[in-house]
Amino acid sequence: MFSCLKNKVGTVLLPGDEFSFDTDDTIPLKNPAKADKVVCGPGLRRSGERLLVSKSGVLRHKHPNMFWMDSQQKRYVPAKGETVIGVVTTKSVDVFKVDVGGSEQASLSYLAFEGATKRNRPNVQVGDLVFGQFIVANKDMEAELVCVDSSGRANGMGVFGTGGLLFRASLGLVRRLLAPNSDLRQELEQLFPCELVVGMNGRLWVKSASVQRTLVIANLLESCENMTPPQRRQLFTRVAQGAF
Repeated sequence: MFSCLKNKVGTVLLPGDEFSFDTDDTIPLKNPAKADKVVCGPGLRRSGERLLVSKSGVLRHKHPNMFWMDSQQKRYVPAKGETVIGVVTTKSVDVFKVDVGGSEQASLSYLAFEGATKRNRPNVQVGDLVFGQFIVANKDMEAELVCVDSSGRANGMGVFGTGGLLFRASLGLVRRLLAPNSDLRQELEQLFPCELVVGMNGRLWVKSASVQRTLVIANLLESCENMTPPQRRQLFTRVAQGAF
């Protein structure tokens, strides 16, 4: 039996809870969205006219009508439109197979790069890192990646990764890094200038001025997953005083 809750953004919900906010004291929004107009993100699903919680976590909201459950999971399920970091595992005549951390590998056409043609093929080798975007991702079809945007431009996507470090993190940490005006990202850049590539599939790539600094940044990011902002700032201050 499902429980119907008066949900507020920031509250913890469990699988089976019914997502309901049709009363005045629910979500503190200026113009509360109606159930039929809500965009369900990760952790929420529709069942007829009801919205149910399918994954435990903290309820989050993005204006105007998108809601999702924020949790510390590491299992990644591909979703259309998300940008990810993949590892090329197989190279064939027309497509590359890319490991994106999901249950199955994704395909990447050799024409899905900026300026690529049948005569001008991209230089992609097995083991290379690629930053791409899903254009197909559902349970009934093979996931498909591209390294160009809707205008045919790379826009930061493609083969990358020379000299840096690739490591895994929780999807919750990834969303914090990708959030607009992320405090974590800004504090990290002030501490150690670096190149940082963030994939929605829980993979991070970082490169700094030296190998030592690169390893320090990776360790800091992994340590920040379960820290409060004051604890994080205290840690960053101690590291800055260490003068790496």
